[in-house]
Amino acid sequence: MTDFTAAIDFALAHEVPWPRDPAAEPQRWGVHHDDPPPFNRLRGPVHPRGGVSGVIRRHGQEVAAWGEPDRADLTFSVAKTYLALLAGVANARGLLPDAHEPVSQRLPGIGFDDAHNRVITWAHLLEQVSEWHGVCLGMPDQVEHHRKVAYDPHPARGKKGEARELQPPGTYWEYNDVRINQLSLALLHLFRRPLKEVFEDAVLRPIGASLQWQWAAYDDAWVEIDGQRMPSVPGGTHWGGGVSISARDQALVGQLLLDGGRGIIPRAWVDRMQQPSAIAPFYGWLTWLNGEGRIFADASRSSWFMFGAGGHYVWMDPENDAVVVVRWIDPAHVPGFVRRVALSLRR
Repeated sequence: MTDFTAAIDFALAHEVPWPRDPAAEPQRWGVHHDDPPPFNRLRGPVHPRGGVSGVIRRHGQEVAAWGEPDRADLTFSVAKTYLALLAGVANARGLLPDAHEPVSQRLPGIGFDDAHNRVITWAHLLEQVSEWHGVCLGMPDQVEHHRKVAYDPHPARGKKGEARELQPPGTYWEYNDVRINQLSLALLHLFRRPLKEVFEDAVLRPIGASLQWQWAAYDDAWVEIDGQRMPSVPGGTHWGGGVSISARDQALVGQLLLDGGRGIIPRAWVDRMQQPSAIAPFYGWLTWLNGEGRIFADASRSSWFMFGAGGHYVWMDPENDAVVVVRWIDPAHVPGFVRRVALSLRR
């Protein structure tokens, strides 16, 4: 059996420098502090975290685990990829037959009706090239203008939250959590059922996940559909809320993607999630791609990822038939962890 001891020891020695309890030192926890006021605050629940944890699967089987792999912890923007999977479920059910169809065509009245937004397609939202403009559940898209995130090779073009000139939808890539939340709202209207319930029934139960998880909305992010009050969940924990799930269950989701969707998600949809955007070749459909080796030089070029703030990584490696999850690791030391895992996989 492959020995991952060096990688595991390295991960355990390099925990992210966030406090374990967000209430203990709130200014050192989270990513919302960089936002312009009054949006630099949490709007949804958060909770204390565990230490560095992880799981490695090889050839469909778990071969290593460390830390607290069954602890349900916040996972930040890994939840973005879960929205892409939900869109794939909608595609399989005929609710979203064409990702290149404008959202306004199927869902009028939820923020896609003006001249700028009406041409935005589902694919634009999934690629983060929509340039959607408006206010989603109290948050204006401008809050995320000039957002700079790790693994985005573009230089910063302005101050975070400063208004910039909008480009035509489909022509400009920007990592924008407000637009992600607008995608989530659109999916809620498409399914007409809370997304947590849909994801649990359509994805987590079929793959044998523990179901010890949560997908929490902001405190005031509720809408009425068909006379029912439903939460519109965020695609991350930028302003609180989001997905809390275990490393083991994350690894099972990664295995689902490595296996091509297993009929739960159409294989063509999973394949498309791994295709680089023409505008941002490091990005697919709410996934990060290593095609040119720019994200991790030591990972295979077929590798693709789910990333989340706070040191959350889910790595699918088709070349080595592996899924790797590591959580609460200091991002500055992730290349060292990846290098050690890659060396073990190639032995």
